[in-house]
Amino acid sequence: MHASVDIEALNQQIYIDSAFIEELNNETSKVIVGQKYMIERLLLGLLAKGHILLEGLPGLAKTLAIKTLSNAVDAKFSRIQFTPDLLPADIIGTMIYNPSKNDFTVRKGPIFANFILADEINRAPAKVQSALLESMQERQVTIGKETFKLEEPFLVLATQNPIEQEGTYPLPEAQTDRFMLKVKIDYPTMDEERDIIRKTISGETAQKIASVVTPAQILKARNLVTKIYMDEKIEQYILDIVFATRDPEKYGIDSLKGLINYGGSPRASINLALASKAYAFINRRGYVIPEDVRNICKDVLRHRIGISYEAEAENISQENIVDTILNAVEVP
Repeated sequence: MHASVDIEALNQQIYIDSAFIEELNNETSKVIVGQKYMIERLLLGLLAKGHILLEGLPGLAKTLAIKTLSNAVDAKFSRIQFTPDLLPADIIGTMIYNPSKNDFTVRKGPIFANFILADEINRAPAKVQSALLESMQERQVTIGKETFKLEEPFLVLATQNPIEQEGTYPLPEAQTDRFMLKVKIDYPTMDEERDIIRKTISGETAQKIASVVTPAQILKARNLVTKIYMDEKIEQYILDIVFATRDPEKYGIDSLKGLINYGGSPRASINLALASKAYAFINRRGYVIPEDVRNICKDVLRHRIGISYEAEAENISQENIVDTILNAVEVP
């Protein structure tokens, strides 16, 4: 009985403290038409302290979405356009010689912001990618002999363009694993696109976004997200899903034999649990239900499952594999 009383109290607290989610959604929808899925995923990353890899064609409001969100959160925004001639110092900063003082001073790079848009991350060479990934992982930057902590909340949104593969440096699997979610963005519906045309032509998309949340509120919400109740059965459900990506035959999914080269790492389990809690928070609940796990499963797993040549030949994607697993693993 004690636990249920606690859950009730927690549920009420979450319901009150998550009210700002609605304000954020209202504010961002003033500028962004549709793309609710992308905005929701950005919020998940923000609340679960994870970074996001976005894959979508040019012109689908990726830059606009993160910029709008950073304005609504009253946070500092930086956009880094990745190009083949970019250097690590262009991201993290460098030491500049000051002749009047006869010493070196630190000039901080664009990574020193709350929201970072790393545009077309696969256009830059490995050295630059690893400089970004190090700051994502360690949440600090070393310039010369000094180490600087990055200001929280710190969210990296990296975009990849799926069509132009010429002159690109694909992210190695071990590095994509550092992104909590990989989100695929689709075209808007016809009605949404009609709205986009009207808003753009009338200049409505240029309207100013009010700051409805403070970074401090986001940090408080992050703390609450970790406290959201997750039953042991849900934990087991998450483990079953991830273990089924590694050893599908144990779960009676023989059809996946030979289609998977490698399954999700322990990061997959951690991120599935964290993102499920954040999803419950966004839906103003103090506990996780199986539907939360199912909802964010593809975003957490699609970049963590390696498919074989056989799967590629049969046109079977990571999403198809996750669907098969979700249909086979018993829901608590």
